[in-house]
Amino acid sequence: MPLPTTAEWSIVKYTLRGGRQQGVDLIEANNGRLKFTVIPTRGMSVLSVESGDVRLGWDSPVKEVIHPQFINLESRNGLGWLEGFNEWLVRCGVEWMGHPGHDRFHNASGEEVEMDLTLHGRVGNIPASQVEVVIEAGPPPRIHIRGLVEERVFQGPKLSLWAGISTELESNSVTIEDTVTNLGTDEEEFQMLYHANFGPPLLQAGTRFLGALKRVLPFNAHAAKNLDRYDKYGGPQPGFREEVYCLQPLGGSDGMTELLLQNALGDRGVSLVFPVTQLPFATLWRNLEVDGYVTGIEPGTGYPYTRRLEREAGRVPKLAPKSSRQFTIQVAIHPDPKSVAAATQRIQTLQGTESPVLDVRPPA
Repeated sequence: MPLPTTAEWSIVKYTLRGGRQQGVDLIEANNGRLKFTVIPTRGMSVLSVESGDVRLGWDSPVKEVIHPQFINLESRNGLGWLEGFNEWLVRCGVEWMGHPGHDRFHNASGEEVEMDLTLHGRVGNIPASQVEVVIEAGPPPRIHIRGLVEERVFQGPKLSLWAGISTELESNSVTIEDTVTNLGTDEEEFQMLYHANFGPPLLQAGTRFLGALKRVLPFNAHAAKNLDRYDKYGGPQPGFREEVYCLQPLGGSDGMTELLLQNALGDRGVSLVFPVTQLPFATLWRNLEVDGYVTGIEPGTGYPYTRRLEREAGRVPKLAPKSSRQFTIQVAIHPDPKSVAAATQRIQTLQGTESPVLDVRPPA
C-alpha cells in the first residue's frame, strides 16, 4: 500500500496446525519497530508484544495456543479457563468476570434460579465472528485490527464486544480500543477486566510497580500479610502462593491515570494509561511461583471477586438497551532509562504529596 512512510511494516495471517491449537488463526502485525500477535480464535486476545529486547508476555506452562473447542470452562470446579491461559492480554467478561461462584438470576418465567459462574467469563474463549484490518493513511499511518465477539442468549443477555488494537507505524506503543454494546431490549449487567500479564525480561528480582493510586487493599487475608511490599518483586520462588491487591487509581485533571512496571535497573519498562471514568478499578496480581513466574496489571470495571460479591459492593455496571460503553488503554514500552524516568515523573506528579492509603481490610 502506498503510505507516506519508509517503515518496513507488514500484516500476516496464518493458521496453526497440530495438537490442541489445530485451527487457531493468528494475525501478526509489525509496525516497523514493534510486533504484536492477535488471536481472533480466542476472543481477540493478544498473545505477545515485542520491541527490541522487551517482550510483553510471559512463559506460561500452557505452551500451545489452545482452540476454545478443547477448553471446558466448567472443569476443575470452574477453573477450566486456566487450561488455555498464556496470553499477554486476555479480556475477561463480558456477562461476568472474576472468580468462580454461585449467582442468581430470573428466568423467562420470572422465577429466581441459581447459576454457576466460571473463572473470568467466556469472552476469551469465543472466536471472533468478524475480523477487520484497517490501514489509516494518516499522517501518521496507523494499523487497526479489530474483531466482533458476541455473547447472545435466547431469553438472556445479548452483549457484543468489538475488540480492537492499533499502533502507529514505527511507534513503541499499542492502544486497546473496545466497545461493549447491549443489543437487547432490557437493561443488562456487564463486567470487563483487562488481564495484562508480564514475565521476564521486565519481571525479575528487583522489579517495581508504580501507579498513581488512592488506595491499595489486599484481596484476602493472605495478601494482607505482605501489603507493605505489594509493589516490590523478588525472583521465582518455589511454593509461592499468589497475592492479589485491589487498587483505586487516581486520575489527573484530564481523567487519565498511569500504571508502570519497571525492571530492576530502571532501564526498561511498560506503562498503561487509561481513563478512570471508563475503568475506575485495577488489580495487581503477583504469581512468583517458579512454574509460571508472572505478574498481572488488570484495569477493570471492578475487582475479580465473583459477580455476586461485586454486585453487593456496587461494582457491577449496567447497560441500557441498545447502548454502548467504550474502553481505551494506551500501552507503551519504555526501552531506556530516560523514558522510564519520564513515566515515573508523570506518575509522581499525578500522585502529588499524598501517598496511597494501604488498607488491610479486603474491599469485599
